[in-house]
Amino acid sequence: MTEDSHLPSPLSSEIEEVGEPRLAEEEQRPASRWSTIWEHILRLGLGEIALRAGTLVVSIALILLVIWVMARFYLKGNVESAQQSVLAAPLPSPTPTVQIPAFKPVTVSVSSGIPRLARLDTYVPSRPRFEITTYEVQKGDTVFGIAEKFGLKPQSILWGNFETLADDPHRLQIGMKLNILPVDGVLYRWHEGDSLLKVAEFYGVTPETIIDWPGNHLDAAKLGDLSKPNIEPGTLVFVPGGKRDFISWSAPFISRRDPAKAKIFGPGYCGTQVDGYIGNGSFVWPTTERWLSGYDYSPETNHWGIDIAGRIGNPIYAADSGVVVYSGWNENGYGYVVVIDHGNGWQTLYAHLSQIYAGCGASVSQGDTVGAMGSTGRSTGPHLHFEIMSESGVRVNPWSFLQ
Repeated sequence: MTEDSHLPSPLSSEIEEVGEPRLAEEEQRPASRWSTIWEHILRLGLGEIALRAGTLVVSIALILLVIWVMARFYLKGNVESAQQSVLAAPLPSPTPTVQIPAFKPVTVSVSSGIPRLARLDTYVPSRPRFEITTYEVQKGDTVFGIAEKFGLKPQSILWGNFETLADDPHRLQIGMKLNILPVDGVLYRWHEGDSLLKVAEFYGVTPETIIDWPGNHLDAAKLGDLSKPNIEPGTLVFVPGGKRDFISWSAPFISRRDPAKAKIFGPGYCGTQVDGYIGNGSFVWPTTERWLSGYDYSPETNHWGIDIAGRIGNPIYAADSGVVVYSGWNENGYGYVVVIDHGNGWQTLYAHLSQIYAGCGASVSQGDTVGAMGSTGRSTGPHLHFEIMSESGVRVNPWSFLQ
């Protein structure tokens, strides 16, 4: 029995051989199942996606876990302890109220100063002038150009130089000495018996305006009676801001019924009464050129016509039909002149001619040649000075009427 009991039993050995593999298979069965699933995922090419998804899920789970722990233990304890501390603290004592004293309103005066402008360049204004200066006329100068150079109006150049220019811009000559006024106004030479009251009234200012001007060097205490002031005859008195009418040296409206009224302007006046053609009221260009060579129509310089360019000998045409009422020399600087009365309330003037082809009383048709262009009288070069005048004595701008 003893020996037999130590002998291996075929049945038991079979059981052991068969039982051990089964137990190992059962222990490895879960691992092989997950391996099979993973291999299947890899075969489908979703391995990387599965890893990322798994990582994301784990990260979210960790975050949620941290939030739960913070909210459950740490934050809740701090909030509760803070609330308990606040409730346990003593209440603050009320702040005592202090009554604000009443103040009287204070008036603050604000003075405006001179603003400083930010400039890249520095502008130094010229000092104001009170004395009259002298300017020598240069080649190419005009009344307009000289006035602009000194910041004056053109009429102030004429009003400051009546003795040389006589209100006529054509008298301007190279080398001429002109008075340049400090500001716009009139220069007046004092005559014996003049009244300061009358002079001031004539130029549209007050006597004090003349007396107080520093450049006049007048002492109010020594003038005496303003109707007969102590001012030396011949003294040049500047009237700042003064104005006056120009003295016109052009021919007035000369009617064919009385052409002799123009005899004061020179020997070209017509002494006989004439009658003839009537114009149609329209005006053609009186010469071949149609551009300026000198002054334009500018009442502010006492220039009431236009200076049309051209060469000596160019034909001069009648701008409209009419009768010649002046034909000859003009003493006031226009040289040889022809004036035509058109019989309809209009008159035209042609000046600085070199030759005259239409005499007194001649009836001319529109476009007829009445003379030749020249530079006679006070003229700086060949041109035609052309004017259009109405019967009322108003000289209009030729540019508005010529066709």
